[in-house]
Amino acid sequence: MGTSRHAKFIFITGGVVSSLGKGLAAASVGALLENRGLKVTFIKLDPYINVDPGTMNPLQHGEVFVTDDGAETDLDLGHYERFTNARIGKGNNFTTGQIYDAVITKERRGDYLGGTVQVIPHITDEIKSRVLAAADADVDIVLVEIGGTVGDIESLPFLESIRQMLVELGPQNAVNCHMTLVPYIPTAGELKTKPTQHSVRELREIGIQPQFLLCRADRPLDDDIKRKIALFCNVPQDHVITCADAETIYEVPLLLHEQGLDDKLAKALNIWSRGANLKAWREIVRRVKEPKSEVTIAIVGKYVDLTDSYKSLNEALRHGGLDNECRVNLRFVDSEKIEETGADKQLAGAHAILVPGGFGTRGVEGKILAIQYARERSVPFFGICLGLQCAVIEHARNVCNLETAMSREFDKDARHCVIDLMPDQENVVDKGATMRLGSDPCRLEPGSLAHKIYGKPLIDERHRHRYEVNNEYRETLVAGGLILSGINPERDLVEIVERADHPWFLGCQFHPEFKSKPTAPHPLFASFVAAAMTYARGT
Repeated sequence: MGTSRHAKFIFITGGVVSSLGKGLAAASVGALLENRGLKVTFIKLDPYINVDPGTMNPLQHGEVFVTDDGAETDLDLGHYERFTNARIGKGNNFTTGQIYDAVITKERRGDYLGGTVQVIPHITDEIKSRVLAAADADVDIVLVEIGGTVGDIESLPFLESIRQMLVELGPQNAVNCHMTLVPYIPTAGELKTKPTQHSVRELREIGIQPQFLLCRADRPLDDDIKRKIALFCNVPQDHVITCADAETIYEVPLLLHEQGLDDKLAKALNIWSRGANLKAWREIVRRVKEPKSEVTIAIVGKYVDLTDSYKSLNEALRHGGLDNECRVNLRFVDSEKIEETGADKQLAGAHAILVPGGFGTRGVEGKILAIQYARERSVPFFGICLGLQCAVIEHARNVCNLETAMSREFDKDARHCVIDLMPDQENVVDKGATMRLGSDPCRLEPGSLAHKIYGKPLIDERHRHRYEVNNEYRETLVAGGLILSGINPERDLVEIVERADHPWFLGCQFHPEFKSKPTAPHPLFASFVAAAMTYARGT
């Protein structure tokens, strides 16, 4: 192991319905193999035509996960990073749109010498080359998740590509794990295997015989059910793995390990490694199931109808709870309802308030009212990206007496645009080119809350935004009592704001949730949850 030519591949497909948890399964398998001393990486193949998820509505697709190198990716890549130490970047997620764009560009450039360009071999070769490129790094295992479900017309080129790779790489170098649904029918009083049988038949019709079946169900599968599935799907019975509902997603690696999945994968791929050391995962699950305290945190946003819109954020808050052995109850509050009924009614009983990122003017005034509520009542407040910008607007309006303070994003003609595009961005026609994406440095003010939390003077965090705190108003904001405790040393831009007259009030322009793990909670979230616990004890 250790060189690219020895990398092994695990292809994870899904059938019956979407949202079965392929990404979570892939992340859990990766965690098990990593804990056996193997180096893993991941690829997510997305069948949609969009070039990337960056312009997609979070209510349709969930959050956009951002990597250190500035890639806007599918949220499953967040699972990969949270569960393992894999370094995820632009080469770990690609869509049908990117594949076709690359092939058409090559055709226009004459790379195919005037030949007829077809799905096979041109599209499939492009897919295979990108998958194989991930093995160029010094990795032992490449886990490849194919989005969508078997039978979708969009995913056929991806499935054909992995069919070819399974043959070309050979049986000890690549396996397919197929995830299916085994539903329980209450009126019949039993689990039904037919959806799994149909899904596997569909997969076999395109030339892929799964070696392992990951069966999603609301309860464990007994031996009779496994025997039936194995018989009809041509899979060894001990390769039929139950993926039953768990109390916490961080229990999934343990449940798969109990069924020997990592040992069976290692045997199928002819891998020699130590056994998995899962002590840290067992401690995480213990803390989830046996918390010593409990707090309620209000998340004030406009995408609250789909909590996957804030997937990394939700998990980072739970990680902060793990660090404090505290159960964090998340209360999602629609910021537009705050505009309608007031902050008192919507936020009463919350031990802390978080305003996350977002785009567009809808619900912004409700977020500003929530921040005013937190400031005036000394409720712990955490603002992320747009949350920081709203905190600056609230401070400018209600403390600095700039009553018309606003962001250029929401009112281009506002008198006091305390949040604005930087001068070098104002005339850029392609607004996508003005996005600040990926990791950037931030220097912390000595003695500040941020400095105490991080314990070091210089940090790097991931960004995804277009507008910044307007430097022309920095003196006014500081004179009103706002502390600019984090500054980008390369661009001289505000990264973190605080209040000295508040027990815990912090806004950051970056997205710290993208770097939080259950095994290493992000310090900002750990400190925020601790502040919520202190507030709860005083109420």
